[in-house]
Amino acid sequence: MALPDAPVASVEVDHIIVGAGTAGCLLANRLSADRQRQVLLLEAGGRDDYLWIHIPVGYLYCIGNPRTDWLYQTEPDAGLNGRHLRYPRGKVLGGCSSINGMIYMRGQARDYDAWARHTGDDEWSWARCLPDFLAHEDHHRLDAGADGAEAAEWARWHGHHRHGSTGEWRVERQRLRWDILDAFAQAAQQAGIPACADFNRGNNEGVGYFEVNQRRGWRWNAAKAFLHPVRQRPNLRVWTRAHATRLLLARGADGALRCHGVEVIHAGQRVQVRAHREVTLAAGAIGSPALLQRSGVGPATWLQPLGIETLADLPGVGANLQDHLQIRAVYRVQGTRTLNTLSASLWGRLRIGLQYLLTRSGPMSMAPSQLGAFTRSHPDAPWPNLEYHVQPLSLDAFGKPLHPFDAFTASVCHLNPSSRGTVRIRSPRWEDAPVIAPQYLSTEEDQRVAVQSLRLTRHIVAQPALAPFRPQEVKPGAQLQDDAELVRAAGDIATTIFHPVGTTAMGRDDDPLAVTDSHLRVRDGRGGRIGALRVVDAGIMPTITSGNTNSPTLMIAEKAARWILRET
Repeated sequence: MALPDAPVASVEVDHIIVGAGTAGCLLANRLSADRQRQVLLLEAGGRDDYLWIHIPVGYLYCIGNPRTDWLYQTEPDAGLNGRHLRYPRGKVLGGCSSINGMIYMRGQARDYDAWARHTGDDEWSWARCLPDFLAHEDHHRLDAGADGAEAAEWARWHGHHRHGSTGEWRVERQRLRWDILDAFAQAAQQAGIPACADFNRGNNEGVGYFEVNQRRGWRWNAAKAFLHPVRQRPNLRVWTRAHATRLLLARGADGALRCHGVEVIHAGQRVQVRAHREVTLAAGAIGSPALLQRSGVGPATWLQPLGIETLADLPGVGANLQDHLQIRAVYRVQGTRTLNTLSASLWGRLRIGLQYLLTRSGPMSMAPSQLGAFTRSHPDAPWPNLEYHVQPLSLDAFGKPLHPFDAFTASVCHLNPSSRGTVRIRSPRWEDAPVIAPQYLSTEEDQRVAVQSLRLTRHIVAQPALAPFRPQEVKPGAQLQDDAELVRAAGDIATTIFHPVGTTAMGRDDDPLAVTDSHLRVRDGRGGRIGALRVVDAGIMPTITSGNTNSPTLMIAEKAARWILRET
């Protein structure tokens, strides 16, 4: 039976999914494939019908736009010398996949093997996660009619290292190149970083162009991939501009806590939606812990001062926040064009627009970062612990104008930060943005890696391949040399790369900060589980992956969907 066409005072379904972002779209697809299950997908934002969502360079017009972004900001951060940062989160169907950098990155095999050890569940090992990546992957190098030599080379990986070709999540090469980026790649190799044709084989060490989630020059978001093709299923309903205010939690006669549904503000009404089988939170590493806290699930020391009854005292809800902090080094160059001057004139912008209109290529097809590199901050580092995002442009900060001179930016982030932050609600009101405190660079280790990464960037830029372009360091500034100066400089110029995770982390029963178990079921603070409640988003990561976090979130959702179908 189809769900009602309009919201009413009370609705009953089998499954409620809170959040139609990266994970939520895939979950809705997989769960509604069973036509006996009534599925309701709730999205607080609107539809993904804004043109700039789909043009790759349109992230410039989506981030900071209340139509598509929650417009969060961090608290002033001591590690950033008192600065606060813009903290974009998707507020639209597709969630962050509608406004992010489109980079397809699984991370390193060691990330997932560490999760398996942390949870005591081998289901999270690299070998067991790889099939869940492949289940939805559609990789361009395995297309019918692909270049024979290239296809043969990639067929060689069809053993331990594989890619998929039959899924919904499209992966393509970028549709442009830049002389300055080619030179940076050569310089990186001269500095000892090997060339890499595939960052997704389990060890991503090397330098090369990122592959992106695009289809023929258009952004490929999770809504296009997983949701829109199945919107006509009679057992799937999607509510946009539906704000989940609290979970409907109650104790049974045996004292066990169970989630019976969600209270939602939709179309001007307060609606109670009841779930016969399960409620799944997929609102992201910021949204899910905030909803749990508003519902009385979280640290009692945070909730009680706000007048919220603590139903499950879970210290980990909103703790363990991890993010990748990128340090943006800027170098002025000569003898080549970058986007700074290429787009400076009206004629230049018209040429760029015409190129995209005719060929779906050129700067308007750009991901925010085109060239990537994974390497070690120090020769003694046991694995690649740095990621570079290199761009043929420069600006003072995101949203500011491009510099009036040709330049490139070499952003570098510590892949495995030891700093930990928090997300906590500031009031019981759902309208109030949460308090986000990442606490970047708050450990000596992270400060040391920041210094090492800036020195490594200088080492790469000093290689012969870049010499013809006469690079001059604009930021942080060549005059800064000692460690203390470079730590302060990192705090002045670093910014988030938009990868918050860990705030509802999974773990063993004896882990005091574990919010979910290894099957992502929410704990009750008494050694059991809250019935019919699961979290499926980047918040469940106990440690951040060594790379961009969007595609790992899809893998998590793929795995969880299988469990939900089997267990409910």
